[in-house]
Amino acid sequence: MSKVKNPSGLCGTAAALLFAGASHALVAQAPTTPPPYTPGKAPHVGGNSFEGPKDVVYLPTRPLEDTRLNMYFGDWRDSEPNVMFGALVVRDILTAGDNLSPSFPGAVLEHAKFLSYGKLESGARTVPSTLKGLQVFFYVDQGEGEVSAGGKTEAIHKGSALLIPEGLEFTLHNTGDSQLSAYMVGDPTYPGFKPLSTFVVKDEAKLPHSAPADASPFTNPGAGGHWAHITHGFFNRGNGLATVGAVITVEILPLQLGEPHPHFPGHEEIWCEVEGKSVAFVGSQLRMQHPGEAYMLRPDNLTTHSNINFGEPGDKPIKFLWFSTSTKVSTTPH
Repeated sequence: MSKVKNPSGLCGTAAALLFAGASHALVAQAPTTPPPYTPGKAPHVGGNSFEGPKDVVYLPTRPLEDTRLNMYFGDWRDSEPNVMFGALVVRDILTAGDNLSPSFPGAVLEHAKFLSYGKLESGARTVPSTLKGLQVFFYVDQGEGEVSAGGKTEAIHKGSALLIPEGLEFTLHNTGDSQLSAYMVGDPTYPGFKPLSTFVVKDEAKLPHSAPADASPFTNPGAGGHWAHITHGFFNRGNGLATVGAVITVEILPLQLGEPHPHFPGHEEIWCEVEGKSVAFVGSQLRMQHPGEAYMLRPDNLTTHSNINFGEPGDKPIKFLWFSTSTKVSTTPH
């Protein structure tokens, strides 16, 4: 994947945070005893982590050591282009690295291989390609085209979710008059994994909203959890993915926010904004976030996060491409 130089002069994937405003220190509420976590269960989009708003727990002071928040954000605009499949111009957003100690901005993924943004020019077609040791998920951001493999061809367009399995020769073709662009997630395979026999295309507009896993009076009507997350599910380990746990989209209506909560070590969760402009509330800091920018919450079971739609009533929802994996390790921070 594409590389840029990091501040240390080492060559790596570019994923520097674009600041839209100054960082703000927030006054933390008095600490209380956190509710116990179910062993092996991560807070997730299908429910709430706390009984209600009064139970949300924040650290009483800033961390004694810098959490290096900037290292957990990435933007494809800060990455040099690379060519995949002969014609697809790809720029990285987040890449392989360390969940707790990234060596350069955006190098935070231990389970997923990459999160990138690809563009195919009008009329262009990729060369026949076959994935080995990897599957690729595409979420079409704009344009229209088609995917072909195994004697089958299907149309794709904005809102299409496409999974290309390992071992299947395929091509992508931009059939429109403008660029075909898509967010891409690399899903590593492993020995003994049985991929799907063909590619799968799903239309987000035809998928129902996901229901909450746990009923809560604090979850907004139509939301799937964490108070305000309206979700559409695409793929998970039960229907095609190998290593990545699940890929969905999350919408948040104006003047709403998700429930602030932490993640424990081994839980890798990524929020990539695809529509609108929002505030990422991470730890004790705020970051403006725009389409094409993503972050992963540092999974230390201490740092909380939430996403806030600060739009006016009547504005469109903000939307994120979300994916996660949990290794279900100990909830004890390290």
